[in-house]
Amino acid sequence: MKKIILLLTAVSVILSASACSSPQKSESLSVTGMYFDTVVTVEAWSTDRETLEHCMEMCGTYEQMLSAHIETSEVSAINRAEGKPVTVSEETADLIELGCSYGRLSGGLFDITIAPASNLWNFHNSENPCIPDAGELSEAVSHIDYRCVQVEGCTVTLTDPEAAIDLGGIAKGYIADRIKEYLESEGVEHALINLGGNMLAVGGRYDGTDFQIGIQKPFAQTGTVLAAVSVSDQSVVSSGNYERYFEQNGKIYHHILDPGTGYPADTGLYQVTIISDSSAQGDALSTTCFLLGLDKGMELIQSLDGVEAVFVTSDMEIHVSSENIPVQIL
Repeated sequence: MKKIILLLTAVSVILSASACSSPQKSESLSVTGMYFDTVVTVEAWSTDRETLEHCMEMCGTYEQMLSAHIETSEVSAINRAEGKPVTVSEETADLIELGCSYGRLSGGLFDITIAPASNLWNFHNSENPCIPDAGELSEAVSHIDYRCVQVEGCTVTLTDPEAAIDLGGIAKGYIADRIKEYLESEGVEHALINLGGNMLAVGGRYDGTDFQIGIQKPFAQTGTVLAAVSVSDQSVVSSGNYERYFEQNGKIYHHILDPGTGYPADTGLYQVTIISDSSAQGDALSTTCFLLGLDKGMELIQSLDGVEAVFVTSDMEIHVSSENIPVQIL
C-alpha cells in the first residue's frame, strides 16, 4: 500500500442507506470498501450516498477487469494466452497503452511486464519470506520487456508468450482518476479519494481551504508523519521501500523491483512522493523516480510540466523538486 495519511479531515457524517434526510451541504458523506487488497475511502461534500456507493461499484468492476491475481480478469486472460491476441475492454487497452508509455518515458524502468519476477517474491508472507532462486529470477527477467506488448484497438498481444502483465504500479491511480471524473460529472466539487494511499482531491475542502496530506515517515509506525503537503484538485502519491518488505541477514528486501535484475532496487532512496494533476501519472512516476534515484529522478521531474516531487534519501534527508511545493517539514 502506498502509505499517505490524511492529516486534516472534515467530520464525516455516515448515514445509513435507508436514511430519509439529506446531509447539510457543509457536511460530508464517506464510504469505505476493500478492493485491490487495500482500503478504499471516498469522502465528498454536497452529494448523496447513492453517488458514493457507485464509486465503490466502480472499484469492484475495475478490480475484476484489471487484477492479475483474479483468474477471470482481462489481464489474466492476456497472461494466459501464450502470445495469442486477446480482445479486452477499451479501458483495459487504454490503461495498458498508458503503462507502456511510461515504460518509454522511463527507458524501461517502469515496466508493466514485471510480473514474471514479482510473482517469485512474496512480500505478503511476513512469517516465512524467502529470496527467489537466482536462476529462476534470471529466467523471469528475460521475459520482462514492455516492448513485447502490442495494443491495436481493443486487441492486446504479448509477442513473448512467457511475458505477463501486472498493472499494480498504475491501476490504482488510473481508477482514482476515473472516480474523480465520475464525481465531477455528478456535480461534486469537494471530495477526497483515497485508494490505499493514492490520494486525489476534487477541488479543495468545503470551507475553501486546501486538503492537508501527510507523508508517512519511512519505517516508522503507521501514522507517523514526516511532512505535509497542501493540495487542491491534485493527486499525492508515494512509493517507498518501507511499504512491503522483509529483512533477512540484516538486508531489507522490498517490493519495488529493478526490471533489469528482478531484485529490489537500491538507489539510495527511501521514498518518493509525486504531486500532480493525474493520479495515474503520480502512480507511475513515483515508482519510476524511486528506480532512477535522486539525481536522475529530480532531472526527470523538473523536465515535466505540472509535476512536483518530494524525495526522501536513506539518510532521512528531504529533497524537493521546487521551492514552490506547498510542503511543510514536520
